[in-house]
Amino acid sequence: MNTKLHNKKWLAALALAGAVSLVASCQTMMMGGSEQVSLSGASEVPAVQTSASGSGTVTIKDDRWVSAKITTSGMTPTAAHIHEAAAGGNGPGIVPFTKTGDNTFEAPAGAKLTDAQYASYKAGKLYVNVHSAQHPGGEIRAQQKGS
Repeated sequence: MNTKLHNKKWLAALALAGAVSLVASCQTMMMGGSEQVSLSGASEVPAVQTSASGSGTVTIKDDRWVSAKITTSGMTPTAAHIHEAAAGGNGPGIVPFTKTGDNTFEAPAGAKLTDAQYASYKAGKLYVNVHSAQHPGGEIRAQQKGS
C-alpha cells in the first residue's frame, strides 16, 4: 500500500473522530447539565433543627427531561420532590420522586417539566426537599441554582 495514501486515510479518520467528539461535547453542554445538591434543615422555610442531611444529583435537560437521585442520612424519609419557589419561599411539588431504597429517591422515568416550570428552573426558582413524619412539610432542602 502507498504510504502517503495510508497516512492521508489515517489523518482523515483521526480528524473525523475529533469532529465527532467535539459534536458530542457540544450536545452535552447544550442539553443541560447535572447539579450536585446538598440538602439541610437550615435551608427549609422555616429552618428545621435536624441532624439529617442529604445529597445527590439533579439533571434538567433543555428538552425539560428530569433525572434525579437523592440519598439521605439521619432521618426516616417519607417523600421527596422538586418544588417550585424561590429561595426563602415554599411552593407546590412539581416532580414527585420514587422511593428506591430506605434512604434513596429518584425522579421517575419520563419525568419532564412544563415550559413555565423550566423557566422557573432557569431563574433558580426550583428546590428539592425531603419530607419525614416528624417534618411533613420538609425536613431537608436544597435550592437549585438553575442556569
